[in-house]
Amino acid sequence: MKVKVVTLENKAAGEIELSDAIFGVAVRKDILHRMIEWQRSKARSGNHKTKTVSEISGTTKKPWAQKGTGNARAGSLRGAQFRGGSTIFGPVVRSHEVGLTKKVRKLALKTALSAKQAEGTLFIIENVKLKDAKTKSIVAAFKKNGWDAPLIIDGPQVDEAFAKAARNIIHVDVLPQQGANVYDIIRHKQLVLTKDAVKHLEERLK
Repeated sequence: MKVKVVTLENKAAGEIELSDAIFGVAVRKDILHRMIEWQRSKARSGNHKTKTVSEISGTTKKPWAQKGTGNARAGSLRGAQFRGGSTIFGPVVRSHEVGLTKKVRKLALKTALSAKQAEGTLFIIENVKLKDAKTKSIVAAFKKNGWDAPLIIDGPQVDEAFAKAARNIIHVDVLPQQGANVYDIIRHKQLVLTKDAVKHLEERLK
């Protein structure tokens, strides 16, 4: 499919041919959901932890006699029923990752790109270079193009001046093509790819 290419100043810069196998696949919400769950689970630190009875500091002496006191039997003051004692079945340090094959992950990224194209919120720009790479200039350029919360994906190397100026704008992210991921693509209102990013994404996903 052919798509128009524009500049950041919203001027025509020709057309580009997008691969139907990457930007024109059927949108499957189940695949997108599985991928986002995989990403969010992988991002969890899993470092929550409570102490078991063997890890609690305190005496190991039996608090009172087994029989004759009228109290319930107890073997340690470090038990869960006592103040400052252990936690029963508390969380432990673990990984929250779930399995997802490379084939499904690749399909999910294709689906996310295709979803943006189908919605009409995918834009191709020539590059992200501006004469005056300042936050004010980038905000003005976004306004000309009608973008309010775009994800900008550049080639392997992101223009440092542009990225530095854009990071001050809320709900705007700039990523290299290696960092293109389903969660960020879906959560932004617009997806903006440079011609260089399109080239590398098509090579990566073919």
